[in-house]
Amino acid sequence: MIRVAVDAMGGDFAPQEQVLGAMEAVKKCDDIEIILFGRPEEINKYLKPHDRIKIVETRDVIPMGEHDPVRAIRTMKDSSMVKAMTAVAQGEADAFCSSGPTQALVVGAHLIVRRMDGFKRPALAPFIPSFNGGNTIILDSGANLEVKPEQLLQQAYFAHVYAKEVMGIKEPKIGLLNIGTEEGKGRVFENECYKLLSESDLNFVGNVEPKEILNPPCNILISDGFTMNICVKTLEGTAKTMGAMLKRSLMSSFFSKIGALFAKKSLDKFKKDMNPDDASAAMVFGTKYPCVKAHGSSNRIGFSYGILLAASVAREGVIEKVSKALKDSMPQGETNE
Repeated sequence: MIRVAVDAMGGDFAPQEQVLGAMEAVKKCDDIEIILFGRPEEINKYLKPHDRIKIVETRDVIPMGEHDPVRAIRTMKDSSMVKAMTAVAQGEADAFCSSGPTQALVVGAHLIVRRMDGFKRPALAPFIPSFNGGNTIILDSGANLEVKPEQLLQQAYFAHVYAKEVMGIKEPKIGLLNIGTEEGKGRVFENECYKLLSESDLNFVGNVEPKEILNPPCNILISDGFTMNICVKTLEGTAKTMGAMLKRSLMSSFFSKIGALFAKKSLDKFKKDMNPDDASAAMVFGTKYPCVKAHGSSNRIGFSYGILLAASVAREGVIEKVSKALKDSMPQGETNE
């Protein structure tokens, strides 16, 4: 059994969606056990008894608006997030999932779960669907608001190995998110990253503009956490708004409603393609054990996806595969602190 430690109290709609998401996950997968960390009296409002879901009581909750994540992780030892991470670090669980505050989760990944040997800056790396099929790895989506070019290069190597060894992409292509495709575009940061990537043995395709994010010329799209987070949240908001606008237009008249009935199958597919739930969880690249950050506003479906992703990473031995391959892939000296 794969044991997933879940921060049941972290998130905009916790613990309801987290508990319902846990129940969805055990329905979909029969080789996982879920440990819910949180306040039993609140969790039990939504939990139906299940032999593969148990509760570990914790009393504190790290709030979504926490302004000092380092202090929170170090002092709130009885919080649901800290206790769940500690369970993973001590071998009582195989993977971790939370919708709690991103920066607190990233700090916890550093201080509790710990980084892989030599890995300098863990990064959040969700997947988004591509127009031509498959998924694009995007990183960093918020773990590091600022990052040094050499640290971004290390993250690019991690993503390259992950895409090759785990996703089965023979020659993963890497693109750098920028305001233009020409060399020399962007800030000093982008120019330095461009130079490092160009000089590496990675399959670097150059700069990629944000307008291409759903149909990029690459399998991996990278940038600093601030830039990529804004881009991803804009994409999510656009998808939801477009869906609402389409529904309003289709319900605006009798004839448009008739047309919608004839196009129902295509419209259902459009809705599925635009649904951000499947992109609502991100793996934390660079930790010793699998950590997954689900979106703060995840519903039960989105959160169940996060749990299943965490379980899959543990089941497939992703961390071990990447750690082994990364030692052979990085240029000499890059993995040193």
